[in-house]
Amino acid sequence: MNKVVKNAAAAVSDIKNGQSIMLGGFGLCGIPENSINALFDKDVTGLTCISNNAGVDDFGLGKLLRKHQIKKMISSYVGENKEFERQLLSGELEVDLVPQGTLAERIRAGGAGIPAFFVPAGYGTEVAEGKEVRIFDGKPHIMETGLKADFAIVKAWKGDTSGNLIFRHTANNFNQAMATAGKITIAEVEILVEAGELDPNQIHIPGVFVQRIFQGVNYEKRIEFETVQE
Repeated sequence: MNKVVKNAAAAVSDIKNGQSIMLGGFGLCGIPENSINALFDKDVTGLTCISNNAGVDDFGLGKLLRKHQIKKMISSYVGENKEFERQLLSGELEVDLVPQGTLAERIRAGGAGIPAFFVPAGYGTEVAEGKEVRIFDGKPHIMETGLKADFAIVKAWKGDTSGNLIFRHTANNFNQAMATAGKITIAEVEILVEAGELDPNQIHIPGVFVQRIFQGVNYEKRIEFETVQE
């Protein structure tokens, strides 16, 4: 099976209005820059995006928010994205804020085929509204459901033509779990090699989880806040 596609535009070409997409990254670390830009150019709308946060105003998912391409965000952090904050407060954007650890586990559970699980985080807050509560070891827990998506788009440091992926340092973040939880997983990589060239002991995601892969270009790798000593 040939999993290699020409570029980001080809990889996202069949994403339709109203579909759900997981996008890897934490802040701006490890985000699939090429694929997000391709979605921006494609003008697809009504998206439900599952991501830790929504980038910044002019970069990452912030670009899609600015064009009102996103209908709903499932995330753990509004952060410094002023447009995200504005759309949330004005009611223009539906937002499901999830505790960060719970979000990670919901994605992992979705990829593992686990439909639901119980966690104490969020009990007694708005997070628990409408959710089943059970007592374990004398402590109340709320039921959370596993998350899946029509597409999972991840960014890896290195991959091969069979879809095996290696993430670099903290850019692993949500990428690894999300790669298992999409009906179709798209991987963009900085370095693409032939099958068999990667050290099997270094692979984080086996190719069985990846349906499309391409070599990205022109990565900016922005830093949200740069703090230097005066």
